[in-house]
Amino acid sequence: MNPGPYNPFSLDGKRILVTGASSGIGRSTAIECSRLGAKVVLVACRGGELRQTLSMLDGDGHAIEPFDLSGSEDIVDWLTHLAARTGLLDGLFYSAGISSCMPVRFTTPDLYRKIMAVNLDAAYWLAKGFRQKAVRTPKASLVFVSSVSGVVGNAGLTAYAASKGGLLALTKSLALEFVKEHIRVNVVAPALVTTNMAEEISAGISEEQFAANAVKQPLGIGQPEDVAWAVIYLLSDAFRWITGSTLAVDGGYTAA
Repeated sequence: MNPGPYNPFSLDGKRILVTGASSGIGRSTAIECSRLGAKVVLVACRGGELRQTLSMLDGDGHAIEPFDLSGSEDIVDWLTHLAARTGLLDGLFYSAGISSCMPVRFTTPDLYRKIMAVNLDAAYWLAKGFRQKAVRTPKASLVFVSSVSGVVGNAGLTAYAASKGGLLALTKSLALEFVKEHIRVNVVAPALVTTNMAEEISAGISEEQFAANAVKQPLGIGQPEDVAWAVIYLLSDAFRWITGSTLAVDGGYTAA
């Protein structure tokens, strides 16, 4: 019997939870995971758009789970009940996030708290829930999406940058804390990618400012699948010897 071509990035038989799966990087990652054999659990606030993503997946055994990740006090219990319904998770990709192009002088406490709640706090509590043996398989992978704004300065994106920089530090500490539980924790840091979030950022700045940011990426503006393939690398067993790492997926932005 021919076992088929060897693929170290195969996700065959794995169950992967993808947040922010209603659009952009999350949707693209869910699609690519399904093409590599994974059963995907799709999570986002908007059920209608999750159903659209579900219709784009290969194979069967997938599930949609509408849920608002800004309510951090509910995340651990929700994840426990989710795993009881869908089965143990082999991987979790945290792709949900919000951005606001807002200088410090105009940032309100409510806006700041909202950005932190979705971009950083939710990631923390998802990690707490994911480490439970009732939620994940014995050897599992947790991947966050940060941003180059968490690595280098970016005027006007201060609250967003603070939340994304926090994810880099969170990744390193979680990687060390979870290593005895055989959970790998890594993070991708994309630059400008053609997503709804990029459109929101561009709407808040001038065309000249947007063009100046794009020029900083020698390989040009990225596509969602460029990040999705990097995430799959981190989720797959091909990355089994690396944890606590930040993988720049930025078209060369941070090379300068």
